[in-house]
Amino acid sequence: MSITLTEEKLYELLPSIYRIRDAEAGEPLRALISVLAEQLSGVESDIEQLNENWFIETCEEWVVPYIGDLVGTRGLHGGVDGVFSQRAFIANTLRYRRRKGTAPVLEQVARDLTGWPARVVEFFQLLETTQNVNHTRLGNRRTPDLRDTNRLELLDTPFDTIAHTGDVRSIAAGRGRHNVPHIGLFLWRLRAYGYIRVAASPEGTLPGRFFLHPFGIDQPVFNRPQTETEISQLAQEINVPGRLRRRPLFDELNTRREAIALGSMPESSYFSEERPVFEVYLDGAADAEPAAAVMICDLSDWEQPPDKVTLQDTDGQAVEQAIAVAVDPVLGRLALPATSTATSVYMDFAAGFSGDLGGGPYNRSASVETTAPESPDFLIGVSKRLQPSAGEPIARTLTEAIIEWHQMPPGSSGVIAILDSDTYPELLTGVLPPNFDPANPSLINGLIDGLSLRIPEGSHLLITAATCPERPVPNQPGQYYGIVSEWSAETHRPYLKGQLSIVGTAPPSSLSPGRVILNGLMIEREVTVLVGHLGGLRLDHCSLIPGNAPLAVNESIDPDRQNRELVVELERCVLSSIEVPDTISKLRLVDCIVAPPDGDPAIAAEGTPVTIQQCTVFGEATAERLEASNSIFMDRLVVERNQEGCVRFCYLTPQTIGPEYPTPRRYRCQPEQAIVEAEKKEGGSISP
Repeated sequence: MSITLTEEKLYELLPSIYRIRDAEAGEPLRALISVLAEQLSGVESDIEQLNENWFIETCEEWVVPYIGDLVGTRGLHGGVDGVFSQRAFIANTLRYRRRKGTAPVLEQVARDLTGWPARVVEFFQLLETTQNVNHTRLGNRRTPDLRDTNRLELLDTPFDTIAHTGDVRSIAAGRGRHNVPHIGLFLWRLRAYGYIRVAASPEGTLPGRFFLHPFGIDQPVFNRPQTETEISQLAQEINVPGRLRRRPLFDELNTRREAIALGSMPESSYFSEERPVFEVYLDGAADAEPAAAVMICDLSDWEQPPDKVTLQDTDGQAVEQAIAVAVDPVLGRLALPATSTATSVYMDFAAGFSGDLGGGPYNRSASVETTAPESPDFLIGVSKRLQPSAGEPIARTLTEAIIEWHQMPPGSSGVIAILDSDTYPELLTGVLPPNFDPANPSLINGLIDGLSLRIPEGSHLLITAATCPERPVPNQPGQYYGIVSEWSAETHRPYLKGQLSIVGTAPPSSLSPGRVILNGLMIEREVTVLVGHLGGLRLDHCSLIPGNAPLAVNESIDPDRQNRELVVELERCVLSSIEVPDTISKLRLVDCIVAPPDGDPAIAAEGTPVTIQQCTVFGEATAERLEASNSIFMDRLVVERNQEGCVRFCYLTPQTIGPEYPTPRRYRCQPEQAIVEAEKKEGGSISP
């Protein structure tokens, strides 16, 4: 509905004699008509909006919950972060009811209920059937084509298209899938986390070969899921965060090279210009290698690719196309042609994980808001790619940034923001020599200044993975400088290829020793607190390579350097083990995974009060006092003072709760509660 009666049109409806006399009098009548037209416009706008408020797509925001209440819609999980409106959810509910009983609706409802991508499979469509001449199913052949390796790879997966014989067993047992009434619902629990410019790790013995994971291990590459455009569309491989396969990527890139040779460009699925599944950068180049220059290979034997392939153009003439790199998405490996001169490889890709835990590129702003200094006295960025600018200092290494921090006076607050996902092979050990004399202060100061991170009295330092706005450097194409003052904790995950030692230098009598926070980092080797006086060590969203990188606090015989005020806190971290002396104040873990090598203890804190919440501990854990809740202990749990503390809503192995290893009082723990309930049901003790 459009507004038609404007001020001019209303005025023209008056007789001409009135308009003439109105003009002679200074147009007071026109002024009155203007007021009437304004009010009429408001009435027409209200009528138009009232009509739009009948529809969820066009209604005002305040009407959305009323329409939701009218159709009986209610949310079943928390929704998407940063989205305050339920408009889309209610609109989908209406679409679901119009299409109820169909496979696409079951798929979308499963996604809404769980928050996980889903695919529905109607198994009757995959049954071997005798063809009807009036309804032939050309894709439903009884014997699969053994030359079609792509279809064979998808056998017994959610995207299987090969015909099967009927199975009359119950589908509830997970076995009898292929039958007329059976429908399968597949969910993808892992998320695809996108990483930007991660430095690949050289294989070590063979030149031109790289592991995608900076630790030098195999890591599968995941698909960056594309959004389904219609509610009636069933999810395909391109729409879910699954592991990438070699065959479809190889076929698409091979088709692309052939099309380029013929002077055309085919449609892309995995390597679209807007959202390619991965991109490769050689020698830190600003632009990624063209998709046609990437070859998909099986690099299990580390065979190098050719430096070019020969194709034919429209005239049948040979056309050579260069190959810059080979990628194995299944193993997460890269190989350069033997003729390549590149020495480093960076890659944008997606990796799979179950949630926002450990070092990752997800948004960590909430954790930083509670731990970062409000107005830091010291701020510096660390990046190998970004350039510094006036008032925006950027160091090339973490060591350089720490040296700058060491120039700050006691009581300072600071932030070191690592602004990329590069690898930093730094060794900040602070290892004491065998003949170390604690009475020699000059030796102590020399070790502190040269080898470890120093936290003076009253100081507060945050070292975090972050991103910041980038601006092009004038007259230097491909070069950018970063605005460090506008950093935010997301996007990047740097890799510290070395160990990190921290020491508090506050006087023994100080009531305000310094604190240090590590956020969003992946560290290959151990993090160690040296003897001294440190007030707090906190690790948020960090990964210390399991089996390789423990967290330890060194023990001292000097009573003035025993870190007696130290509180060690870990939240949403993945690490190998924790070892602290009985002199520190407290150890606290929240939402962590502790996974030591087989046979090694996970938590060694015999004389320390320990709090564990929502954690999984795979090795033996010892503590002086323990408060634990919602946690899983996969090995022995030894607590010195079991008359204090409590273990609630936890899983403890049967060996843990025996008389040999007493724990604090337990409340609704498993499997103890299940055993008690079974004994009540059986009327006596049950067998092992």
